[in-house]
Amino acid sequence: MKDVVRYADGVAIPGEDFVAREEPLEIQLGAASLAVVMRTPGDDEELACGFLVTERVVDDPSQIVSVRHCRQARDPASAENVVRVVLGDGVRVDLEALRRNLYASSSCGICGKATLENALASAPPLDDPSSFPPDLLYALPDRLARAQATFAETGGVHGAALFDGRGGLVVAREDIGRHNAVDKVVGFALRAGRLPLSGHVLLVSGRISYEIAQKALAARIPVVAAVSAPSSLAVELATRARMTLVAFLRGRSMNVFGEPTRIRSSP
Repeated sequence: MKDVVRYADGVAIPGEDFVAREEPLEIQLGAASLAVVMRTPGDDEELACGFLVTERVVDDPSQIVSVRHCRQARDPASAENVVRVVLGDGVRVDLEALRRNLYASSSCGICGKATLENALASAPPLDDPSSFPPDLLYALPDRLARAQATFAETGGVHGAALFDGRGGLVVAREDIGRHNAVDKVVGFALRAGRLPLSGHVLLVSGRISYEIAQKALAARIPVVAAVSAPSSLAVELATRARMTLVAFLRGRSMNVFGEPTRIRSSP
């Protein structure tokens, strides 16, 4: 709870309100620091595992020996904000190259074409024959909304949900960062032994950015849907990767980008 002053018809009313928590999370590989992300605390182990999947470090739960909050942080007060992942002996990681890639992926000046080539080199185009009727997709936003307890309380977090081929909710996660919410969903799938996620739909609140599409491609999700717009780079990646983007999914309407054949036309 945080102090707030509400105004109604020009009258100030002091009070309190719920706000979404935002704290840093350091992801470590062994004793080495890999990245720091700003996130909403909760499901941190899934976030770390999903991050490693979407950065192409691991693709199978057997490659992870352990993942847990660090018991011996530099600052004991920050122990809950540090997750240490220990990989199996056979998993080789070029830590410096991975850090450079993470830096480049977040740089404003990187060339869009080079970004696409890098994504497709790491995760080839999809060969997924699954298809979905429009009515299945129309029902998904309400199902995500019902799973967003933190958003209902604060209005300050994004949501991501994974649905199976029948529209059944597999998992929903929330975070102050939409990409973190996706990583939590992917991390859940990794730990549950469900990767690759062929025949599934990923629904995100907000827009579909390139980063969201890239993470879905790494997890082999054929359809990414959102209630808002896609970015131009996300559409270009979807087109080249044979991924389906469903944008402006509101009521009984939607716009489909990328691979359109996965959405079956109504008779």
